Amino acid sequence: MKWLSSFVQSSQDYASWLWDQISFESGTLFGNYFWFLGLISLFFFLFELLVPWRKTEGFFRKGFWLDAFYMYFNFFLLYLVLLAGLEETTKQSVKTIFSFLGVENQFATEIQKLNLFWKSIIALLIQDFTHWNIHRLMHRVPILWRFHKVHHSVKEMGFAAHLRFHWIEAIVYKAITFLPLYLFFGFDMADFFYLHLFTTAWGHFNHSNINIPLGPLKYIFNSPQMHIWHHAKTLSKKHQFGVNFGLTLSIWDYIFKTNYIPSNGKTVEIGFESDEHYPQTFFKQMTQGFQSKNKNGNSTSNH
Repeated sequence: MKWLSSFVQSSQDYASWLWDQISFESGTLFGNYFWFLGLISLFFFLFELLVPWRKTEGFFRKGFWLDAFYMYFNFFLLYLVLLAGLEETTKQSVKTIFSFLGVENQFATEIQKLNLFWKSIIALLIQDFTHWNIHRLMHRVPILWRFHKVHHSVKEMGFAAHLRFHWIEAIVYKAITFLPLYLFFGFDMADFFYLHLFTTAWGHFNHSNINIPLGPLKYIFNSPQMHIWHHAKTLSKKHQFGVNFGLTLSIWDYIFKTNYIPSNGKTVEIGFESDEHYPQTFFKQMTQGFQSKNKNGNSTSNH
């Protein structure tokens, strides 16, 4: 079967690429996601140690090592065993369908003529707005919330919590984001190395134990003081489906009135209702979402 062969080949190609990254085969940091993730993480780790916003958290906060594992699992291993193959077979399928129908995306062709700066701006806006909408769905659709709970199971916030999420969630994000970015605009995010690093670093920042006032930029970019309220355990009924859904950018929350920052949130309790019963190990968290009924409650929101 052609699609299976393509899936396996893509995973093998990704394995070779990943080993080149780890072994520093290229001899340069450009394009090296593996070591850049380590450097970005080390930067925020040291920043949190030197000037912590919440001084009550320990040297290694609660859940730190679990989050560290999630970082590398979701950023690399998940691609190796699943996402690389799915992504490539989907692209090939789309190309085959377009070719069969004789369809040419003239709009995407024109977009590709822009320089890298403007293509990066457009890609960031499209990706972030799509992610904002998906994030809202994660809180509103009960079956998606069951998997998104993994991310909200963090009880002490830190940069590594950024990449604590279920692999089902990764598939949902990839599948829906693929449509506007690749299908309509011809963008492949693998071509935007520095943009990918920027959004990864900003995601680390949003979840970090750091307090850096952004001033007027808070209306454009997300921050720890904004994102902490997204993780707040208790909110009013008015906000039963959550607040502050932006990932890199905050503009969508301000535009669509889902912004909420009643205070700096330094002492706010994070989590969700009955989270004391939620599993604290990777494998149990991976299976928890597939259980239709459990003692963690079946709320459609995170409060």
